[in-house]
Amino acid sequence: MNRNRSQLSNAIDAFLVHLELERGSSKNTVAAYECDLLELVELLAQQHLKKWSDVTVETLRYWLSFLDKNGCSSPTVARKLSALRSFSKFAKAQKIIAVDVSKQLKRPRCTRRLPDSLTSDEVSKILELGADSSPIHMRDNAMFELAYSSGLRVSELCDVKIQAVDMENCFIRVHGKGAKERIVPFGSIAREKLEKYLIVARPQLVKTKTDSSIFIGITGRKLSRKTVWLHLKKHAKLAGIKKSVTPHTLRHSFATHLLENGADLRSIQEMLGHADISTTQIYTAVDKKRLLSDYKKFHQRDKF
Repeated sequence: MNRNRSQLSNAIDAFLVHLELERGSSKNTVAAYECDLLELVELLAQQHLKKWSDVTVETLRYWLSFLDKNGCSSPTVARKLSALRSFSKFAKAQKIIAVDVSKQLKRPRCTRRLPDSLTSDEVSKILELGADSSPIHMRDNAMFELAYSSGLRVSELCDVKIQAVDMENCFIRVHGKGAKERIVPFGSIAREKLEKYLIVARPQLVKTKTDSSIFIGITGRKLSRKTVWLHLKKHAKLAGIKKSVTPHTLRHSFATHLLENGADLRSIQEMLGHADISTTQIYTAVDKKRLLSDYKKFHQRDKF
């Protein structure tokens, strides 16, 4: 079994190198593809398949059925299928397989859940929490203000460097998914909090091995995504917010509030770093949902 698995996984290894070095995919993307594809490799090895050319469409349909029976949601199955299709395209180009049978698989129907967002008042409660002058509290205040002000992904927030921030013009240079660079504005309050953090708080956290990452912890190293999430969760609880709040909630709220206040969808797409406008269009559904709620609440002709 180990020998069979290595024959299957060698092609996966080559694909992952291709993703990282030739397509410039992020480490998170590469790791997700690796996890999904190696799960499939395990299943194929259990069926005593030795080569990718031995894999049939029936085998892959069994895999999809297996995922469904084991409780995988439709979005998760769709993501795993997307990973397989990307690999299969690579495998055919490399002549590892002669026919890409993954094209015959149907993508599961996904009911796209509207993203959770906070009201403006709820955001204010989190961002204006207390007057604690500790370096950690000042860091968190600056970090969450920047996250909401610019709509950064949590990975982008963790990776941002001091030299990437144009404090005078309130712009930040971000490297998003696929190492794509974009320029994102941030507000005057974020600038004020960032300047205070950089001048007063960050120097207290700097250690010998500290790099130019803006947001660092007590060890002097850049924050992990988990640490950001835990600190935001703590802030939300102290602010009395009952909703589940994650860094992604701030990103969703950023986009939703921009749209509600008349921002152009293309501008929001650019600021969020979405490759496809269809990804950004989900926020129009959020706005319509709120409009319908307000209509039902206030329109006198809707009370009959």
